[in-house]
Amino acid sequence: MNEIKFNPNIYNTIRKNIKKYRRIKGMTSAELAEAVDLSHDFIRQIESEKTAYNFSVDTFYKISVALNVKLDDLIQENIKDSK
Repeated sequence: MNEIKFNPNIYNTIRKNIKKYRRIKGMTSAELAEAVDLSHDFIRQIESEKTAYNFSVDTFYKISVALNVKLDDLIQENIKDSK
């Protein structure tokens, strides 16, 4: 049986991907916050690598819907920037 490998930095991966897809979509963090009915500060904390804040599955889902990306896209490591 193959060994299961977990990403020990999953929150950081998600943070980076949220920020990446938000920028690709041309949204500010304030616009994303409004779209998901959360505070601007909360979205900034989610995207910040300095803050070790964990967020709920509900928040994760709402952000994926607002950014029009699959949840899978937000958990993928090493996504190439499409700039």
